[in-house]
Amino acid sequence: MPILPDLMGWIETTEESQGRDQNVCLWDLAEGRNMVTDSLFMENVGFCKCSHSEVTEKRCLLATPWKGLDEVQVLELPSKTSICILKPETDAKLGMPMCLRMWWPNVGSHPLLLAGYEDGSVVLWNLSMGRMLSRLTCHQEPIMSLDFDSEKTKGVSGSSEKMLCVWSHSELQDLELQQTYQLTNPGIAEVTLRQDKKILATAGWDHRIRLFGWKKLKPLAVLDYHTSAVHCVAFSDHNQPSERLMAAGSKDHRISVWSIYNQT
Repeated sequence: MPILPDLMGWIETTEESQGRDQNVCLWDLAEGRNMVTDSLFMENVGFCKCSHSEVTEKRCLLATPWKGLDEVQVLELPSKTSICILKPETDAKLGMPMCLRMWWPNVGSHPLLLAGYEDGSVVLWNLSMGRMLSRLTCHQEPIMSLDFDSEKTKGVSGSSEKMLCVWSHSELQDLELQQTYQLTNPGIAEVTLRQDKKILATAGWDHRIRLFGWKKLKPLAVLDYHTSAVHCVAFSDHNQPSERLMAAGSKDHRISVWSIYNQT
């Protein structure tokens, strides 16, 4: 199996992976294969994970940090055609993009991109026009992760501070702060919504995984297993409630797998 020569920072079931060697690799995983079929050099060194969105069965869009410290480029794969480069105005002073999330508002519409920045802002970008639609400064520290519920048109972000922020996307394309939740300890490396949009999980620098009810951001549980910072958390995409699992990866070199709140 080909192995990236540096730390892998992102992997998706759509057969793409991102490493700290500045490469995004496309993998052939069909019928038990595990071959790298193509790669893309990003020309950016940072901690921002890419975001992808499927266009058709054989085409997708990939948003990735780009050459400039504050730039994001959107490419079409597998052709590697540049769709747009998103660059804030000079006086915006957003800093580096820290996390990205692409989504489609409606069938047949143009894709939008949510980006969390170093200054604590969430920005909504229109990819067809390559321009900023809305900016919400909801954190005082860099945003480490965000996720978005397209059905309820609301999202959540976590940062290096002691706060989760829930915000909404209005019909006027504005981002509006809805709710905040104060945490016990600072530092959220990742926020992830379960596919059924009932559970929110956070990966904490304090070694803990926290679970919330997504509807009202109600605290449900604190999972205390890891002995070092938890870097990532992800849910399986199985449709059967009995098969829904959650996995978390930590600096302690362990991956924990959990079965939680699977009743419908």
